Amino acid sequence: MTGLCDRFGRRITYLRVSVTDKCNLRCVYCMPEEGVVPRSHDEILRVEEIVRVVRVATALGIDKIRITGGEPLVRKGIIDLVRMVAALPGVRDLSMTTNATLLMRYARDLAKAGLRRVNISLDTLRPDVYAKITRRGDIRAALEGIAAAEVAGLRPLRLNAVVVRGMNDGEIEDLARLTLTHAWDVRFIEFMPFWGNGGSLGPWQVVPIEEIRRRVVDLGPEPCSACQPPGGAGPATYLRLPGAMGRVGFISREGDGFCVRCNRLRLTADGKLLPCLLAGLELDLRGALRGGASDDDIAALIRKAVALKPESGAVRDDGGACSRRGVPPPLSDIGG
Repeated sequence: MTGLCDRFGRRITYLRVSVTDKCNLRCVYCMPEEGVVPRSHDEILRVEEIVRVVRVATALGIDKIRITGGEPLVRKGIIDLVRMVAALPGVRDLSMTTNATLLMRYARDLAKAGLRRVNISLDTLRPDVYAKITRRGDIRAALEGIAAAEVAGLRPLRLNAVVVRGMNDGEIEDLARLTLTHAWDVRFIEFMPFWGNGGSLGPWQVVPIEEIRRRVVDLGPEPCSACQPPGGAGPATYLRLPGAMGRVGFISREGDGFCVRCNRLRLTADGKLLPCLLAGLELDLRGALRGGASDDDIAALIRKAVALKPESGAVRDDGGACSRRGVPPPLSDIGG
């Protein structure tokens, strides 16, 4: 295992893999009400292609894999995919981001296949607000999915809430208080208007992360130096309410300095490898996979992606080394 290190000295150990662009919900901050134009079957990476990329990546030193979507549980063959990825010798941590509405059906099989933990999108505790935000969802299915994940041993469990003014910003305290009775991380995510929501939301609906943090601090958190390990590579910072079993986290659209610690690459459902979510750069792995590329060729593309990682998402000069989308991909492409 050689390890991957970018030109800024960051060790790259984490690959987020989107396995589908489809979703059974239509969250207002993620996609327009009519959904996105679905990619054809041939445009989406096949299960064996995903597994091959992960196998090559782990041989280079990547050991943390997160499966995302769209909604990954609508992907045909998802249990088999999890099983094959989990069986790769280099995979130390295998997790999934999901809306949990199908977890009641799949949690046990996912755990048996080798999935270790889940991050669950839950923006509200109110059925009417859930239906409004998701445009078609039933909060009961999500809550049943959360319970099934716990029974199956998919822990630690994290709940992610995108805060949108005029929709769920009145529930910040209620969501934070979940950590008093559950060993969960409840993480608040600052809404990003560029996420491709079809124009249904505006910049005025951004609730700044400092406003969210201040309202949680007003609940009286204890000092929490142990909540965020020094040098942690994740984007969240954490607090803990007095006597709480879990933590409250905050993810800023500006990153809270996260870029200097970033350890990740992203693979989209259509086979594009992104060095950075915000920089608009991509390398075409699907073309290489289907064009007869060897494992060494795929490894070279992964190394190139690492070499192209900018110091921060504000840096967009790639010197013409790869194609660019010009704007970040829609949230439905990369699963958060």
